[in-house]
Amino acid sequence: MNIIRRAVLRHAIWAGIGALFLSAPTAAWALSTQDTQDINRIEAYLNGITTLKARFLQIAPSGASSTGKLWMERPGRMRFEYDPPSPLLLVAGHGLLIYHNADLDQTSTLPLAKTPLGILLEDHVQLSGAVTVLHVARDAGALAIQIDRTASPADGTLTVLFADNPLELRGWIVRDGQDQETRIGLDNLDFSANGFSDDLFTYVDPKLFENNQP
Repeated sequence: MNIIRRAVLRHAIWAGIGALFLSAPTAAWALSTQDTQDINRIEAYLNGITTLKARFLQIAPSGASSTGKLWMERPGRMRFEYDPPSPLLLVAGHGLLIYHNADLDQTSTLPLAKTPLGILLEDHVQLSGAVTVLHVARDAGALAIQIDRTASPADGTLTVLFADNPLELRGWIVRDGQDQETRIGLDNLDFSANGFSDDLFTYVDPKLFENNQP
């Protein structure tokens, strides 16, 4: 699929900038004037996003790849719908991040406020105060910022990746509290929707229907 070729290429491009984060500090660092300017631009860009629909390529901690569709509606709502044969579904809504594996018949939940990814879904993204900037990096028309929650750095980090000039979201890297890293590359971004169906962001356990069959 074209998305895989493009996203793999993008991940190759991000590999260089991603390497800059391998030795990134684990606490706030002194921001340069350029850093502050870029942070302000990123804040304005993210706060300008109300809805987003895109294709995604995910690289799991194991190195396995999968693709699918992404819907995001700020504040607080996101859905990763994976292409077959992946058994996965991830839904953020109602203050929760819900992860369902159909093959294992397992569903896990986590408060959205305890996940690094939840920072992107805030009503107003502010990259200071409750959020700590750990690192800002630039390389060949790319810009990346690594952040965590100031009060709970053990929850993990979020590195948001952009093309630059003009600024455009390209994906992110989530490193969770167990130091497991998941990479997301985005393609075919569409910001034009006025809103999405509430059903996209509400997870209903299929077993509820099975248990109510006549």
